[in-house]
Amino acid sequence: MYRFLLSRQWVILTLLGLVLIPTMIELGFWQLHRHENRVARNEEVAASLAAPTVPVTELTGKGREPADDDKFRTVTARGTFDTAHEVVVRHRTGPDRDTIGYFVVTPLILEDGSAILVNRGWIRADRDLTGFPKVPAPPKGRVGVVGRMMPDETTEASGIKDTKGLPDRQVMLINSRKQAGEVGRPMLGGFIQLTKISPKPAGKQPEVLPEPDHSGIGPHMAYAIQWWLFTAAVPVGWIILVRREAAERRGASDVVAEAA
Repeated sequence: MYRFLLSRQWVILTLLGLVLIPTMIELGFWQLHRHENRVARNEEVAASLAAPTVPVTELTGKGREPADDDKFRTVTARGTFDTAHEVVVRHRTGPDRDTIGYFVVTPLILEDGSAILVNRGWIRADRDLTGFPKVPAPPKGRVGVVGRMMPDETTEASGIKDTKGLPDRQVMLINSRKQAGEVGRPMLGGFIQLTKISPKPAGKQPEVLPEPDHSGIGPHMAYAIQWWLFTAAVPVGWIILVRREAAERRGASDVVAEAA
């Protein structure tokens, strides 16, 4: 009755099902791992944001990167902005996550003569992308800044290529090691993503970046369950098709027998 399973059509269909089952199981676990990574990342970000505020020199130093666990920690620093070595970072989205513009990155000269890069925020891009844009000036003199500790941006981590031949004082990545040569001072690793500054500057300033989203978990768990449901559907569908084929063949045999 089930000899039809040895036919070319059914052998191919069965083999296809045997390939699909482990593939979809693996895809389900892949989505599960993505869900777990997102949850872990949210927990790490929340812990960093809730951690006590510390001086920036506790988390980074000259030629020393901040630890991975220190990303988004709130830090403080005091010094004087060096606008002569200010740069803008191209192709960055603003707080609305839609409009393209620049990040404004200004070195802050500390008491010991070293410097730390400060991402002062986002400005809208002008029509002319070949020149240095008009950037709101930071407060003059000694200032205090509060912000989130961030690691240096790299091509490996961000996927952004550090393109050469850019207009003067324009970069693609915020990287303290590369900017150290331009500033001509010992540079602390990483940079500060500004949230507050005192004294409060007069006039319009770059738009401060919001804290990272650490509430959403994404659809990965739903996708994992979906893949596993598809996995269960393969053998169930195969059995249904086999029974249907067998019933049709049995009915055809009965018709032939009655005709004879």
